[in-house]
Amino acid sequence: MTKKESLQLIERLSNASGVSGFEDDVVAIAKEFSEPFAKVDEDHIRNVYMKVGEHKADKPTIVFDAHSDEVGFIVQAIKPNGTLRFLPLGGWVSNTVPAHRVRIKTANGSEIPGIIASKPPHFMTDAERKEVQTIDDMVIDVGCTSAKEVVEKLNIAIGDPVIPDVTFEYLEATDVMMGKAFDCRIGCACLLETLKELSEKDSEFNLIGTMTAQEEVGERGATVAMNNLQPDLAIVFEGCPADDTFSEEYMIQSGLKRGPMLRNFDVSMITNPRFQRFAKETAEKYGLPMQSSVRKGGGTNGAIINLTNKGVPAIVIGVPVRYAHTHYGYVAYEDYQAAKKLAVAIVSDLTVETIESF
Repeated sequence: MTKKESLQLIERLSNASGVSGFEDDVVAIAKEFSEPFAKVDEDHIRNVYMKVGEHKADKPTIVFDAHSDEVGFIVQAIKPNGTLRFLPLGGWVSNTVPAHRVRIKTANGSEIPGIIASKPPHFMTDAERKEVQTIDDMVIDVGCTSAKEVVEKLNIAIGDPVIPDVTFEYLEATDVMMGKAFDCRIGCACLLETLKELSEKDSEFNLIGTMTAQEEVGERGATVAMNNLQPDLAIVFEGCPADDTFSEEYMIQSGLKRGPMLRNFDVSMITNPRFQRFAKETAEKYGLPMQSSVRKGGGTNGAIINLTNKGVPAIVIGVPVRYAHTHYGYVAYEDYQAAKKLAVAIVSDLTVETIESF
């Protein structure tokens, strides 16, 4: 794919509405993109399965995974004054939430703009000004003055998903992308492009991509997907949190324009050291930039995949995302490109014997 085509794909995925449990728009993009070169299926939790090439029972199966959902919110209640109580879907830090635009997606598919509001400082006591606000202190204002107006004029209901209202931009001068949901839509784009490239080559493996739902609320889609599959190996694409704007140089392990991250450890998984070593050596062999990380927090679908079958060797290829789990993020296009190239190189250099040695 050309750079222009890649950016168009990333833009569509980033702009798509797809908070946890409501990934339908992202699913539609994935199916449209992959149907020309893959056999595509879908389950009831909205996982997408994309089988590439001819699958045979005697061939090892490699799964490529990325999660389709983004962090967002859900309408909890409609207050008498026409504002909305809401709850988070996924991990938010409350001080990043207020004063941002959102869209409430109604049952008929329309998206209603709103603003996350909190008590103005003019009306706060000195004690309130010093307190850290929580989401319980906030509301979504959709410009109404009564609950009746919210329901009858806007068709908003309890349980409607709430999506950060952000539009993708490509900043040509710095070759950086800005937008929402790069965790994990940048991983979804990597997955789709990697599958497309591998579909053009013969392979001694069964290749299947899974775009899994509800990762941000507990890796639920991956759990369902692995019940349906019995993979022998897995590559997990992620939009991983970048650390280069607040860490000392010696601690930077996922900085922008330094290549994709290969994660050795997080609270959910110790990466298979033999597969991890193979991935790092492949990056060195082909001169691909790569960062190695050990994280005391966070987790990925790799943990779920790793605990299936006979303990599936899985690695995480993360594209660094500045300010993940907020409304806005930055991703360097060169990191995205390097992540795709690394995944393709790994699969190209793998053999059946190598997989068995992991």
